[in-house]
Amino acid sequence: MRKILIKEWDVKTPDGKDIKETLIVVLGVLVQMKKPEELPRGFEQFKLFRKLSIAFEKANETKELVLEEPEYKFLKDTVLKDIPMQWAGNPNIFDAIESFINAKEE
Repeated sequence: MRKILIKEWDVKTPDGKDIKETLIVVLGVLVQMKKPEELPRGFEQFKLFRKLSIAFEKANETKELVLEEPEYKFLKDTVLKDIPMQWAGNPNIFDAIESFINAKEE
């Protein structure tokens, strides 16, 4: 199991509105950006995605993302393979991803 503290930061939208962003938003965008043919398929992956959805919902309330190893591995592999390099220019995203990648197994 991995536990990652969720921090918020302010972001300006293209239309000038201030919104809050978190690691949950960043991870969600990464998963949504995957090409459909690269997404895992089958009933086990279907259940994995449900577990991710529940973990994200809870993290939005508790400010702590708690993941079992299969869910953590899927997200970590996604980050390692798919994160756009230019996102590192945002120190908040960089710090959030670093804390995610370096989360210790409990």
